[in-house]
Amino acid sequence: MELFDSHSHLNDEKFEQDRYEIINDIYKNGVKNFITAGYSAESSKLAIDIANKYEFIYAIVGISPNDIPQNGEQLWKQILEIKEIAQKNKKVVAIGEIGLDYYWNTDNKQLQKNAFIEQIKLANELNLPIVIHTRDAIMDTISILKENNVKNTGVFHCCPQNPELIKEALKLGFYISFAGPITFKNSKHADEIINLVPNDRILIETDSPYLAPEPVRGTRNTPINVKYIAKKIADCKGISLEEVASITTKNAKMIFKISN
Repeated sequence: MELFDSHSHLNDEKFEQDRYEIINDIYKNGVKNFITAGYSAESSKLAIDIANKYEFIYAIVGISPNDIPQNGEQLWKQILEIKEIAQKNKKVVAIGEIGLDYYWNTDNKQLQKNAFIEQIKLANELNLPIVIHTRDAIMDTISILKENNVKNTGVFHCCPQNPELIKEALKLGFYISFAGPITFKNSKHADEIINLVPNDRILIETDSPYLAPEPVRGTRNTPINVKYIAKKIADCKGISLEEVASITTKNAKMIFKISN
């Protein structure tokens, strides 16, 4: 059985001391592919560095809504930097994570929207999909996607458990990626949400080092734990863990155009 963690942050400082030992353990534990996600220019460069060391690791690069600079000039400079590093590296499979987050900051909504739109344009220019982060900003996120053509669609990462968001995202051709929260004991509607997503549009991820799933909740998360998300989906859909692994690996390779 081979698993594909479609979104992790092995570039996070929480892995500074033992990053490469953990990567070796990840592969030995059946996670045969995973993606390290950037969220700023610097973290995107590190994501690429990590991906270039291993055949089975890929990178996405972008500026998240929680990491955008506080003025338009600096934002544009960083987007150009993202463009440059994405053009130079074949291991870059998407622009992300990008989007909107009104949970942490509502003072810069327009700047967040500008960053989102400009990075959609960048993804279109580079013929790449996008990976979306959205929190407490569902209506604005969907509006931007409807108003700005996304050439290669993409993924709603760590997708909020909101049925209307999922329905709209699926209509727009996006994939839905689930993480640890669907396993949490207080996640009352997880089964309903999972069953909204057809098998050919579902992905699994850890978003590590955050959001460790049950039964390891509260620990530092790693891609090894993606099996628990897969198990939850298998139980919910009434199919085997092996089927979920196969389906989600195929889907990840499809949206990210990975051939091996």
